[in-house]
Amino acid sequence: MERTSRTYCIIGAGKAGIATARQVLESGGQVVLFEQTDQIGGTWNYTDAVGKDKYGLDIHTSMYQGLRTNLPKEVMGFPDFPILGQKESYIPSEDILKFLQLYADKFDVTRHVRFEHHVMLVEPSDGPRKWKVQVENLPKNSVESFFYDFVFICNGHYHTPMIPDYPNKQLYRGKQLHSHDYRSPKHFQDETVLVIGAGPSGMDLALEISKTAHHVTMSHHTKEPFKTIFPTNLTQKSDVKKFTTSGVLFEDGTQEDFTVILYCTGYRYSFPFLGSNCGITVDDNCVQPLYKHCININQPTMAFIGLPYYVCAAQMFDLQARFCLRYYCGDAELPTRVEMLADMQRQMEQRWQQGYRKRQAHMMGPAQGDYYDDLANTAGLEPIKPVMTKLHNESSQRFNDDLLHFRDDVFRILDDDTFEELQVSRAK
Repeated sequence: MERTSRTYCIIGAGKAGIATARQVLESGGQVVLFEQTDQIGGTWNYTDAVGKDKYGLDIHTSMYQGLRTNLPKEVMGFPDFPILGQKESYIPSEDILKFLQLYADKFDVTRHVRFEHHVMLVEPSDGPRKWKVQVENLPKNSVESFFYDFVFICNGHYHTPMIPDYPNKQLYRGKQLHSHDYRSPKHFQDETVLVIGAGPSGMDLALEISKTAHHVTMSHHTKEPFKTIFPTNLTQKSDVKKFTTSGVLFEDGTQEDFTVILYCTGYRYSFPFLGSNCGITVDDNCVQPLYKHCININQPTMAFIGLPYYVCAAQMFDLQARFCLRYYCGDAELPTRVEMLADMQRQMEQRWQQGYRKRQAHMMGPAQGDYYDDLANTAGLEPIKPVMTKLHNESSQRFNDDLLHFRDDVFRILDDDTFEELQVSRAK
């Protein structure tokens, strides 16, 4: 098959989708991106709306008012297209959105996006093209099917809330919501708020809400004590054991009342458009069977871009797309199904032995550099510069150590291996 005749469907025009489309175009392929909303950017698009959009579909974005990045912009750009023009390292979310739009325009991606097109079903095809993609044109309220050689799933994983179940939860008479529907601290004025979860969003939102709330309690099971000195109206408690009509009973035996409970409990990986014959299962956020966390082993002409988390996202999306295209363009030959399954099982077994739980199957964090190197070495690709991993890990530690001031840090990349600190938060 000639490169120019290869057809690609990309689901989603967020950061992963446009990064993949750029690489497809540069490989000589033909590409269409289906995007449910009316603009590029995915979760970086802010809207006041929560719940359903005007077409009755779930609101995709989890963006809230006033968000500044929790990673420095120096690690958020693409390998050959950094974020420029600002002294600060931690920048407003709208600047990230403008950057993504600039990137999409620069690499001629935007004109290939079909906006307000909702992918309903993806399934293997019996025809010459391997994939049938059924799409709803939302403004026209019409459904059409298209056929492609390859499918890239780039719909993100911060859109479908994961809300744990607790005994007696239905008895609680106060307000409950997930961080996906959080927009502004003004909605918590004088409230007594329980924030469940102490990941990046839990810590960030607990601090934001404490600016207007009467009191905030953050419930979690993190064993390492936080070095951050929180405001006096923000306290920490153990896990929730069960709900009461007016609050919760904690695992430590104490009971407290709350007017609002906010779940910062993460998101479910969700691909509702995938037919069962695509051969993909999702069990507690473990997506299988995948070769190197991206290629569908049962249907290798389908790939997922962006499943791993706690990563240099844009850098990784670019690398994953190049990795898949090495095989899709015929520049390298994929291992056999048996070999790919063995590789996946070996890597997963290493994770379980290290104490990872199933829902952490795609978590990278400090070991992210090993993943990038594995992709690059396996497919003979230009790797991600080591400085990106170093700065990402350093900034993540700063976040944990000084939540109140870490965004005062200013960094600059010096070369492929080193960065310097131009301004450092007071905790350093």
